[in-house]
Amino acid sequence: MSMPTIHVYGAGLAGSEAAWQAARQGVDVVLHEMKPHKMTPAHHSRGFAELVCSNSLRSDRVSNAVGLLKEELSRMGSLIMEAARATQVAAGSALAVDRDRFSAYVTEKLCANPRITVVEEEVSAIPDGQITVVATGPLPSDPMAAYIRTHFAGDGLHFFDAVAPIVDASTINMDIAFFASRYNKGDADYINCPMTREQYDAFYQALIGAEEAPLKEFDRDLQKELKVFEGCMPVEVMARRGYDTLCYGPLKPVGLRDPRTGKDNYAVVQLRRDNAEGTLYNIVGFQTHLTFGEQKRVFSMIPALREAEFVRYGVMHRNTYLNSPQMLDRYYRLRRAPRIRFAGQMTGVEGYVESCASGALVGIETAAQVLGLPPVDFPQETAIGALSLYISGGSVGDFQPMNINFGIITPLDHRVRGKRNKNAEISARSLQILDGLKQKEVFHL
Repeated sequence: MSMPTIHVYGAGLAGSEAAWQAARQGVDVVLHEMKPHKMTPAHHSRGFAELVCSNSLRSDRVSNAVGLLKEELSRMGSLIMEAARATQVAAGSALAVDRDRFSAYVTEKLCANPRITVVEEEVSAIPDGQITVVATGPLPSDPMAAYIRTHFAGDGLHFFDAVAPIVDASTINMDIAFFASRYNKGDADYINCPMTREQYDAFYQALIGAEEAPLKEFDRDLQKELKVFEGCMPVEVMARRGYDTLCYGPLKPVGLRDPRTGKDNYAVVQLRRDNAEGTLYNIVGFQTHLTFGEQKRVFSMIPALREAEFVRYGVMHRNTYLNSPQMLDRYYRLRRAPRIRFAGQMTGVEGYVESCASGALVGIETAAQVLGLPPVDFPQETAIGALSLYISGGSVGDFQPMNINFGIITPLDHRVRGKRNKNAEISARSLQILDGLKQKEVFHL
């Protein structure tokens, strides 16, 4: 009897990682991707694992929860982490990538894998009896979204994501801006655009009064119930929370003293390299839903960006996620139909690395099902396990998307002085557990 094939729908971060991990276990995979025949409002390239919101995979320090999660994935042979290291661009203590090269790397690796068959097609339903991983991302095609809603999600939940603009580096006024990393940690990889109190005030007033782009027709019914995930909140929405809210968020001046004056500024806008050549920079934390004309007008009020050329404006799009605690188990399996698994942002994990982590776990566990092996139980002491246990029932109250954080990882059984020391010890414990699983289990971790 031949071994069943795993079908993965969607070649984003989660789907790409799931297909890769399943193939590493010796299982055949069919990877279905509707691009380039059909694109979502948020995607533009033909390649797999396209990064939309940002080119940053966030902190690279294992004393940070996302840094720990990246290290766990790297030790598990993650394709996404391999691609990120191969296409890395300078970003201080963060891991940022060249978007195009990153996507090309993942695409080439998957297409070259003899156990993975890529099928370019739009899928609107899941065939009966098929072992399936649904990794269509937060923006599935309308037919697939309708199928998921009808067959699985019922009163599915929605939120909105926003994407930051990108500027041409050569058009940034470096007589005003300066290179630095916060507190001089790592290399001086960020371009910092200072603002005085008067400049910030003018910018702030223009921002809170700027015209927003109308929602797409299919989203009009949701306008009154608009939800915005905190980690990707439009800058204009954040600004409306209070005059100085931005100065405690993306415009925080702390640790960014101007080297030319030796003084602190009232606010500082940071730009992060978006490609390896350093010709493009994205405006950190400036995800937005403003019209393109308003983006040009308002963001050009930042002194160093007065003459900046915007090569891509910010856009806003609807994301969809499941009520996972009711629907999914710790292996991301549909409770009422375990042959079907979900992976990625649709499950309520938020962030690139988190999506990758869900795909890695799903790929390993789905392969285990096909091979007739018991699952690998990643415990809550690990970041990858804590994330899966959170979305499958660890939340309280209304379920909301979640980034990895130390708050959902099992705490230490003893006191440690200092937050950084405590987090470092939690990370060391997690990696020790993961290394133990690698030695114990029959899987390729």
